[in-house]
Amino acid sequence: QVHLEESGGGLVQAGGSLTLSCAASGTGFMIDAMGWYRQAPGKQRELVARVSRGARTEYADSVKGRFTISSDITENPVTLQMNSLKPEDTAVYFCNANVRYAAFPEYWGQGTQVTVAS
Repeated sequence: QVHLEESGGGLVQAGGSLTLSCAASGTGFMIDAMGWYRQAPGKQRELVARVSRGARTEYADSVKGRFTISSDITENPVTLQMNSLKPEDTAVYFCNANVRYAAFPEYWGQGTQVTVAS
């Protein structure tokens, strides 16, 4: 079993910064990719940023240039540095991991609230 523990959410003023962390625990698994998704009230969950083996990163267009995800998939925890935050970044942020040698190929964290006040 793989457990993902998120931390770092909170309330911040527009223009401020937050760093989210996602720590993976368990035994015998290998991570192929880790990512952050978010879900705002009344909206679908969307990809924010993702890092996979070979230091391949991808970002949602809305966060490019403002958010940075860890570039090394072996880092634990994987962090998401969020700068120049906007009210529209307000959402619950979820950590996601694609893994091998575990009971399931994909795991999710419980989510952490990020609120950006205008």
